[in-house]
Amino acid sequence: MGKRSRQRQKNQNAGRDNRDTAGWGAGYADIIKENKLFENYYKELGLVPEGEFEQFMEAMREPLPATIRITGYKSHAKEILHCLKEKYFKDIQELEIDGQKIEAPQPLSWYPDEQAWHTNMSRKIIRKSPLLEKFHQFLVSETESGNISRQEAVSMIPPLLLKIEPHHKILDMCAAPGSKTAQLIEMLHADMDVPFPGRKTGRNPCFVFKLKKKTPRFSCINSVYKFKPDLHLSEGFVIANDVDNKRCYLLVHQAKRLNSPCIMVVNHDASCIPTLEINSNGKKDVLFYDRILCDVPCSGDGTMRKNIDVWKKWTTSNSLHLHGLQLRIAVRGVEQLAVGGRMVYSTCSLNPIEDEAVIAALLEKSEGALELADCSADLPGLKWMPGVTSWKLMTKEGQWYTDWSEVPSSRHTQIRPTMFPQKDSEKLASFHLERCMRILPHHQNTGGFFVAVLVKKAPMPWNKRYPKLRKDSKLSSSAAQTSSSKEAPSPGDTPHLPPEGSTEKVERNSQEGKVDKEADETPEGASVGQDAGAKPEGMCGPPPSKKMRLFGYKEDPFVFLSDDDPVFTTIQSFYDLSPDFPKLNVLTRTHEGKKRNLYMVSKELRNVLLNNSERMKVINTGVKVWSRNSEGEEFGCAFRLAQEGIYTLQPYIRSRIIRVSVEDIKVLLTQENPYLSKLEDEAHAQAQKIGMGSIVLKYIPNPNNPGEPQCPIQLCGWRGKTSIRAFVPRNERFHYLRMLGVEVFRDKQGLGQKRSDGEKDGKEEAEDAAEKDEEQEEERAADKEVDLENGNENGSSESKTDCGDKETSS
Repeated sequence: MGKRSRQRQKNQNAGRDNRDTAGWGAGYADIIKENKLFENYYKELGLVPEGEFEQFMEAMREPLPATIRITGYKSHAKEILHCLKEKYFKDIQELEIDGQKIEAPQPLSWYPDEQAWHTNMSRKIIRKSPLLEKFHQFLVSETESGNISRQEAVSMIPPLLLKIEPHHKILDMCAAPGSKTAQLIEMLHADMDVPFPGRKTGRNPCFVFKLKKKTPRFSCINSVYKFKPDLHLSEGFVIANDVDNKRCYLLVHQAKRLNSPCIMVVNHDASCIPTLEINSNGKKDVLFYDRILCDVPCSGDGTMRKNIDVWKKWTTSNSLHLHGLQLRIAVRGVEQLAVGGRMVYSTCSLNPIEDEAVIAALLEKSEGALELADCSADLPGLKWMPGVTSWKLMTKEGQWYTDWSEVPSSRHTQIRPTMFPQKDSEKLASFHLERCMRILPHHQNTGGFFVAVLVKKAPMPWNKRYPKLRKDSKLSSSAAQTSSSKEAPSPGDTPHLPPEGSTEKVERNSQEGKVDKEADETPEGASVGQDAGAKPEGMCGPPPSKKMRLFGYKEDPFVFLSDDDPVFTTIQSFYDLSPDFPKLNVLTRTHEGKKRNLYMVSKELRNVLLNNSERMKVINTGVKVWSRNSEGEEFGCAFRLAQEGIYTLQPYIRSRIIRVSVEDIKVLLTQENPYLSKLEDEAHAQAQKIGMGSIVLKYIPNPNNPGEPQCPIQLCGWRGKTSIRAFVPRNERFHYLRMLGVEVFRDKQGLGQKRSDGEKDGKEEAEDAAEKDEEQEEERAADKEVDLENGNENGSSESKTDCGDKETSS
């Protein structure tokens, strides 16, 4: 039995190998890229300009080009761009793979400051071609480190049109898998308007500042300093939601790459996502968002170039089934949008039933409260078609309808009046549907896409009456919608809470009733964090959903620490934290037992968490700043610094900082436990004055030496008895080595990491990092040494620290 199973698996693997080594389309030989219903439908609708339909269909059959986006707010963006241009792009020019000539990658003309690039290579070619192995490893490594994102070109458009500012409160309604969410986080941190001592604001997205040379947290590039933002200082935040619990964790993975304390991932049905409350000047207010991204589920016929299954599965029924859901999600979005705010509605479908029909229905329902924004000048260089004002509807049998009156009653459950164009020509003209943007694949070699930008001018008609105040809420009758937008609404028009009879009121009542009912049913011995009626002050648990608990979807509570928590006593003295360190923004994921990890969130997200623990299911929030080290107590502190939160935390740390040089960083990143004597004299002298325990390794760029990296580098480390080491995950280690001019490359078997010939210690210090990680883990386990989290990418909840060379001698 086992032998037959192994033989069957061997045969399957052999077939997969043959498929993978063939050309880009060989894996889909059984899928014919033809769908007559699709062609007839779009040819009849006339969405494609006359004479271009054949080009349109040819483009749809071609594989989608690979596109990457550089993380603009990161201080290393300029170095990454230089590395791409001068090394990887030059290496792949003039290559020919599977008979296809590889063209030099080009920047997307409409994306600011060359932060996004595309090439005619498909993702499959990049993954499978041995000639592109180095480039592929670079993409994977830098993606995991959060320095670049591999994202479809048209997917980058909606966040750009939102025009995000640092103080904005942002909701991403259907966020998974998270590429747009990551872009939202980047833009939130891209241009700090809040003035800091010694800092002047820059412009999005380069984030460049003119500063005095005394400021130590900046890198100098031709007398212009580039700032690594103090991420905790941003007033805005992103709440990323998805209905699929499992996909929420994919979303968490995407967001965590950016190490921002301003992101929260929640799990709700977007069409009835709960209304949240915040504490504003001691009073409860409804949270209204300044920006909302409404990228709704769709039939996806614009993704045929990468999702080849769509060719055989596409029918017009898909759009008919999704239209209602799309409209409900959009309605819920504008209900939660602040007056003066912007909501971007987008789909990866070209079908007017999912696009203009939804927008027209939304505008009609709004009775003038919403307006389509003219974005024609926002992305110069982007080619797009204006929205259409007339369209027809076709069933999967090929039956056409141009008006609701033609639809037989037997089809009224599948076909609804909102799917048809507005018959009143004057009202239709007032919608300005031509301001919608449809991107066709053959115009700029992209996928198909639709996007529309809505601006909220007044409260929605069904939200205008003041609601009855809840007995447990003392709300000011004169307060207006909470909005940070430039256009402030008039107090007389804006409600505090949803009015009676509105969808928000129904949703809230059902949510509260569910909470109360299930709170009564909580069994004895249940976690206090899950009991809404006995929730300790400062602790936020997920909603006490009995159903979710039964199915195992249980999240640990979010417990904020008090100002006088005993944990801070040793941390404060050991790291000499500055007096303005926001202790109240630190949380842990347990309310009993030892605290294993400490996380930090922004002040505004803390406000949201504390006031809505019974309304929302939070999957993840905060950035890890400290991890418990069980053996660190003997050195003065039980918590070591975490690399994920070093840029958030470091501005508050006033001791245990060692300034290192480029050569010091090379030693620290290529040797596992170098002796202190391996450091250069200045760093060695600093290390000698510091006791054993967790440290910050800080590189300050020298503007007089342009050959060295011109951006700051901060690493977590450990000062042992006679040695020192850096705690840096594998891919981040590769990133820093590349910045230092060290070529990091692993062959497919993972047997070697190659280095540039100019490196002074050569191959002896250039062992493969992945292999070294595994070997050292085994050695540490044998020697009862603890995990350093070097290359530890599994996100374990407790990370112990190797205590340097406590057991070694010089």
